[in-house]
Amino acid sequence: MATTDAEIIAGLTEEEKAGALKKVVGSSFLGNFIEWFDYASYSYFATVIAVVFFPEGDKMVATMSTFAVFALSFLVRPIGALFWGNMGDKKGRKWTLSVSILLMSGATFLIGCLPGYSVIGIGAPALLLVLRMCQSFSASGEYAGASTFIAEYAPKDHRGFYCSMVPASTATGLLVGSLFATGMYAIWGADSWFVTTIGWRIPFWLAGPLGYVTHYIRTHLNDSPVYLAMMEAVENAGGDVAEKHPIRALFRDHLKVTLIAFGTAVLNAIGFYAVLTFMPNYLEAVLGYDPSSAGTITTITLVAYIFMIFLSGKISDKVGRKKMLIIAASGFIILTYPMFMLMGTMSFGLILLAELIMNALLTINDGTLASYLTETFPTEVRFSGFAFTFNLANAIFGGSCSFICLALVNATGNQMAPAFYVMAIAAVALVCMILSKEYTGKDLTEI
Repeated sequence: MATTDAEIIAGLTEEEKAGALKKVVGSSFLGNFIEWFDYASYSYFATVIAVVFFPEGDKMVATMSTFAVFALSFLVRPIGALFWGNMGDKKGRKWTLSVSILLMSGATFLIGCLPGYSVIGIGAPALLLVLRMCQSFSASGEYAGASTFIAEYAPKDHRGFYCSMVPASTATGLLVGSLFATGMYAIWGADSWFVTTIGWRIPFWLAGPLGYVTHYIRTHLNDSPVYLAMMEAVENAGGDVAEKHPIRALFRDHLKVTLIAFGTAVLNAIGFYAVLTFMPNYLEAVLGYDPSSAGTITTITLVAYIFMIFLSGKISDKVGRKKMLIIAASGFIILTYPMFMLMGTMSFGLILLAELIMNALLTINDGTLASYLTETFPTEVRFSGFAFTFNLANAIFGGSCSFICLALVNATGNQMAPAFYVMAIAAVALVCMILSKEYTGKDLTEI
C-alpha cells in the first residue's frame, strides 16, 4: 500500500518539518513574486505599453486605456477565485498551486511576445486584454493559496510573521519591476527604440522559466498538515471529501463572515495599488514630476515596505490582527489628505516622506491581512473564503484604482481627488474591522 502524505508528515522529525516549512515559504514567495513582478512591469511600463498597443494621440488617453485593460482583466479575478478556491478545498493546496502557476506564468510570458498596434492594429490591445484576463484568472488563487499553504504549516504563535512573507513577495516583485523600469529609463530613455521595442518585454519573458521552477518545487511538497488532518478525519468518518461543494458551503454557512472579510480586504486593495503602483503615475501624469525621481522614490518606498512588513507580521502575533487592522484604517482616514498635500509641494524630500508615511500604514494592514483571512475561515472553506473575498475586493477596487484615480482628477480638475477616494474606502474597511472577530494564536483546526 502506498504511503499517504499524512503518514509522511506524521513521520517527519522536527528538523524535517522546519525544512518543509522553508520550502513551502520559498515556493509561495517565488510564485507570488512572479505575479506581482508582472503587475509591476505593466504598471511601471504603462506609458510605454500605451505607445506600443494603442494608436497615436493624447498621451493621457492612451495611458488611461492601458490602465483600463489592467482594470478589465481584474473582473475575472472573482471567477478565478471561485474556481481555484473550490479546487484548493477539494483537491488540496499543493495541487491547485502547482497547476495555477503554470497557467499564470505562461500567459505572462506570451504578453511579452505580442506584436504592437503598428503591426496588427486593433488586434494588439485585444490580445493584450485576453492574455491579461488569462493571467488574472490563474493568478487569482496565488495570493490566497500561498497564504493558506503557509498558515497551515506555520506554528500558531508565529503565523503572522510567516504569512507576512506573502505580501513581502508582492513588494519584492514590485521592487524588481521598478528597478527594471527605472534602470531602462535612466540608461536608454522612456521613448528610446530599445525600451519601446524589446526592453519592456524582458520582465514578461522571465516569467516563463521562473514559473517552471516554482511548479517543480511545489510538485515535490506534501500538502499542508491541517488540510491532511481534516481529510483524514473525514475519511475515518466514512466521507469521501471534506466538502463536496466548498463555495456553496461558504455562502450557506459563512455569509456574514464572508461579507466582513470582503469589507476588511478592500483597504488592502485600494491602499496597495494607490501607494505602490498608482503614485509613480500620479507624480508623472498629474503633477508633472520627473519620471526618474518618481521611480527613485518608489524604489525607496518598496525597500522600506519589505523591511516593515515582517515587523508588522511579528507585532500582529503579539497584539492581535484586529487591533493592527483598525490602526491602519484609522491612519489612512486621518493622514491621506495631508500626505497628498505634501506630494503637491514637488519637493523630493517631502514627497518621499509622504509616501513613507502612507507606506507604513499600508504595511500595518498588509502584514496582518494574510494571517487574518486564513484565521477567519474554517479549513473546509479556507481557500475559497480567502480567495473569493480578497479577489473580489481587488477586482472592484484594486485593479481599477489607477484608472479611477486618474479619471477623478481628469473629471474634477482636482489633484486631491484620489485622496478622498482612498479615505472613503478606508472608512468602509474600518467598520468591517470593528465587526470582525479575533483568532490570533488559535490553532486553525479550532476555527
